[in-house]
Amino acid sequence: MATEVIMPQLGESVVEGTIGRWLVAEGEEVKQYQPLLEVVTDKVDAEVPAPASGVLLKILVPEGQTVAVGTVLAYIGQPGEALPKRPDSVPTSRPGPEPKVTKKTTARGDGRERGKPQGRRRITPVVARIAAEHGIDLNTAPIQGTGRGGRITKKDILAYVERMKAAPAREAVEELPPWEQPGTGELFRPTEEVGAPPPPEQAAPPPPLPSPSPERAAPSPPPPSSAGEVIPLTRMRKAIAEHMVHSKRTAPHVTTVMEADMSRIVAYRERWQAEFRRREGIRLTFTPFFVRAVVEGLKAVPQVNSSFTDDGILLHRQIHIGIAVALEDGLIVPVIRDADRLSLSGLQRAVTDLAERARSKQLRPDEVQGATFTITNHGVSGSLFATPIINQPNVGILGIGAIQKRPVVVTVEGVDSIAIKPMCYLSFTFDHRVLDGAVADRFLAKVVEVLEHWS
Repeated sequence: MATEVIMPQLGESVVEGTIGRWLVAEGEEVKQYQPLLEVVTDKVDAEVPAPASGVLLKILVPEGQTVAVGTVLAYIGQPGEALPKRPDSVPTSRPGPEPKVTKKTTARGDGRERGKPQGRRRITPVVARIAAEHGIDLNTAPIQGTGRGGRITKKDILAYVERMKAAPAREAVEELPPWEQPGTGELFRPTEEVGAPPPPEQAAPPPPLPSPSPERAAPSPPPPSSAGEVIPLTRMRKAIAEHMVHSKRTAPHVTTVMEADMSRIVAYRERWQAEFRRREGIRLTFTPFFVRAVVEGLKAVPQVNSSFTDDGILLHRQIHIGIAVALEDGLIVPVIRDADRLSLSGLQRAVTDLAERARSKQLRPDEVQGATFTITNHGVSGSLFATPIINQPNVGILGIGAIQKRPVVVTVEGVDSIAIKPMCYLSFTFDHRVLDGAVADRFLAKVVEVLEHWS
């Protein structure tokens, strides 16, 4: 029997998606978990994996059409296999509540529940990727799904992977490395799985961008200009433009700049880089150090971890840090949830995971919203300092410049001297409706203090 390709639920609040691009043509062979198509939402573009191996028999929803979650998009089966009978038209989604799945008699006459193929679990692209990496057959693996309707979540699959690794033998507990040692306050409590469903967010998300309308004809390309070539705007570039203009019109932007001596951070990273890679399997970058310093700054000055509302200033209980990630055609800001609960290694794992999945279009819409503060590392391209635009509805964003060795004046026991230090400019752009200069400087000074006195 042919396997249905279903429009997946890409986030708890997502009820529809637009077919951006089919990666496999009708009649072509496809392997299970191979990227099959790209789905566009108002937040991210995501690749949907093939639910089974075989041939893509029929594409039911063309590129550019918007349909509801649970809609059958295509069929995969064996060459020449007959397709199930179904209605001629594919319903497009309309704004409204999330569709409920109800039992009704289909054209097959078997009373099957619509949108739930028998004998096969519906999974997200992230779960499919992890399963493929570890050779796990989700149809037979004894994984208890904790998501809606028994869906296997990322937390479920990672827990199963950990049980597989721990099954052969329980290694002796080693002394925790320095990046896992407890810190001050509650910063380094044992981490929960990154990407788990976040707690309810108090702040209202930015206004959603309009989804493409299937009824509207594609605009014709602009006529050639004698002044130069006109490059059509991509969907991501349009979204970035609207978000940036909205932010500048909404909040009065002010930027304050300080510099930090990164000598202790550089020395710590050089000392532990090889051991960190051996234990964790990934590089130790500078980003988690800045995230931890920001967390300490937000704890010291809670007004920075807030949003402006008509009723007053909303102080957030959670600390969710957005990390700007550069893509080929734009920028996206995935979010590290509860960053104050993660150790240094936990922060690095989260940064690496989110950045890799952002570049491979594997992020869920829920993973790019809900930030209470944002960091952008423009220094990776050599920039010394910048004046970044606030990511609404945050009240601040930290720009990180390039770490550069230069001569500075140091004072030891009242005697001045010149030394070569790895220095870094930090630019903090803030919403002047919420923060004044003195408060903003107090926050930034705390960030610098944590970096310069790293233990």
